[in-house]
Amino acid sequence: MIIPNLLLIAGTGNKSGKTTLACKVIEQFRNEGVTGIKITPHYHETTPGLVLLTEGRDFSVYEETNVDVSKDTSRMLRAGASKVYFAKVTDNDLLSAFRVIMGFIPENAPIVCESPALRYFIEPGIFVIMSSDNTGNKKNINKLLELPHVKFNLEEIQRIKEIPVHFNSGRWLL
Repeated sequence: MIIPNLLLIAGTGNKSGKTTLACKVIEQFRNEGVTGIKITPHYHETTPGLVLLTEGRDFSVYEETNVDVSKDTSRMLRAGASKVYFAKVTDNDLLSAFRVIMGFIPENAPIVCESPALRYFIEPGIFVIMSSDNTGNKKNINKLLELPHVKFNLEEIQRIKEIPVHFNSGRWLL
């Protein structure tokens, strides 16, 4: 499945800069009606402001409505996303959850999504792998490194004003 209006972010581990990059891109394109998405296979506490939209056998999809908590989805909303969706999902139902979320997003609208595993099923407009000098809980992403991508370093993107991406005619471009 090819989705040119999707900017997909993976990382080399915790604190690699995935959400920092997502928020910088969202802020940069806030006037374009960008949607933020975070998909995770890990348990995350359901915080106040996460509104359950639907549940499947192995997934739950929420809309984030609270800008006042420290969760990644709240950060995306504070950065200027028009909507932010969060999915807790097993890898078996990843595509099902993603299709549900896509049903809420206007066609060709810019999307910024944190979900490394989604790259195995989707060809996004841009696929970014984030790394950091302070990455914890390193992940084995060797298979993702074989797929076309661009790599950014957290410390580098913190120093620049704008991320070198563009959104034009329903597609992300470097």
